[in-house]
Amino acid sequence: MKENKNALYAQSGGVTSVINCSAFGVISELKKMSPQTDIYAAQNGILGLINDELYDLKKTKKAISLLLNSPAGMFGSCRFKLPDISDKNFYTDIFEKLEKRSIRYIFYNGGNDSADTCLKISDAAQHFGYKLSAIAVPKTIDNDLTVTDNCPGFGSVAKYIATSALEASLDLK
Repeated sequence: MKENKNALYAQSGGVTSVINCSAFGVISELKKMSPQTDIYAAQNGILGLINDELYDLKKTKKAISLLLNSPAGMFGSCRFKLPDISDKNFYTDIFEKLEKRSIRYIFYNGGNDSADTCLKISDAAQHFGYKLSAIAVPKTIDNDLTVTDNCPGFGSVAKYIATSALEASLDLK
C-alpha cells in the first residue's frame, strides 16, 4: 500500500498582497504536479499547525485563483518563534499533528523569521526521525533574505525605483 504524502502551506511575518501570489504558485503547482496529494493551509502560520487549525484545500469551494487578486494574506500570519529543539514535547506534538494528516512536505512562506521557522522544523524532524521535507518560500517582495544574493522581488523593486525616479524627474522638470 502506497503511503500518502500530503503537503502543508503556511505563511508568516508581514503580509502583503504578493504573499498570496507566492501561495498561489506553490498550491497551484502542487495540484498540477501531484493531483493525488491533499494540500492543507495553516491558519495564521505555524500557529495554525500548533492549534490544529488547518484548511483542507480540497474541500474549499473557492477558486485558488482568487489568491492572485486578494489583498493582505489570505491565510493569515503570525510572528511566533519556535522553541529550541530540546523542547521534545513541543515537537512531538507538532509531528503527531502532521502524522494525523500524513503530511510529509511543508512549504513555509515569508522572510527571515519564517525561513528560521522552516529550518527549525526541518532540523527537529531529522532529530526526532520524522520523514519531512520543509521548504522555505521567500515572499515575492523580500529582497533581504539571509544567504541569498537576490529574491523574486528584486526585479519589481528595481522597476519601482526606476519608475519613481523617472516620475520624480518629470515632476521636477
